Amino acid sequence: MIRSMTAFARQEIDTDQGALSWEIRSVNHRYLDIGLRLPEELRAVESAVREKVNARLGRGKVDCACRYRPVAAGAAPVVLDEDNLTRLLDACQVVNARLPEVAALNALELLRWPGVVLEQEVDTGPLQKSALALLDQALDELVASREREGEQIRGLLTRRCDSMTELVVRARQLLPEIRTAMREKLLARLAELDTPADSGRLEQELVFLLQKIDVDEELDRLGSHLEEVRRVLERREPVGRRLDFLMQELNREANTLGSKSAAAETTKISVELKVLIEQMREQVQNVE
Repeated sequence: MIRSMTAFARQEIDTDQGALSWEIRSVNHRYLDIGLRLPEELRAVESAVREKVNARLGRGKVDCACRYRPVAAGAAPVVLDEDNLTRLLDACQVVNARLPEVAALNALELLRWPGVVLEQEVDTGPLQKSALALLDQALDELVASREREGEQIRGLLTRRCDSMTELVVRARQLLPEIRTAMREKLLARLAELDTPADSGRLEQELVFLLQKIDVDEELDRLGSHLEEVRRVLERREPVGRRLDFLMQELNREANTLGSKSAAAETTKISVELKVLIEQMREQVQNVE
């Protein structure tokens, strides 16, 4: 099953230490390009996050953002550093003794002073474990989304292949008629000259002209490339680069068919083929 490179996933969870959420966005890119945004509490798991993304995704520009909202500050008790508070109060008394007008001490201002309130250390181990588990869920959602869109792309490419196969068959059916028309046209031109022609030389010229417009090989290669596209679409591994190469090969054969065309019908078929190939190429650019 082929995958698209465009998808979005979001997962969130509430833990004892706060709320966690992951948002993952991916778009098409030549290689796998991972961008991470992590809160300070989860910086230690950056390498583990990259390993998980690398293991699940093959190509694409992937932006992973983790957000952490700790539990409300009022839920935890306020613990004072008594030594720092005593030193701060002593300093305030010294300053107040030198001031002409003494203002009353504000308790909230004292609590804001660095070092007065002890910052409780948070054990980030359980938080990191929860974040990585939530990342797995987000990646599951992202991969499922890429596979759903990839299935739609596969259907579109298959339908375009069927249309191109019909055009190749029609072009092959026209070849005998085109060759006969060319022979008759050459004979008519010679008849207008009212000059006897050497039959051997005439056959040589006719063979030369038919070789110039011979497109059997191009039609054969178009057919084989279309069959290869169908086979590639059934593979499980990433196939975007291979499909992109096949689009180039299909376009080359369609251009050659047009350049060798000796009839309006085959020229029209060449144009229709190139239109379908361009439609396929636009979709292939988004395949992992």
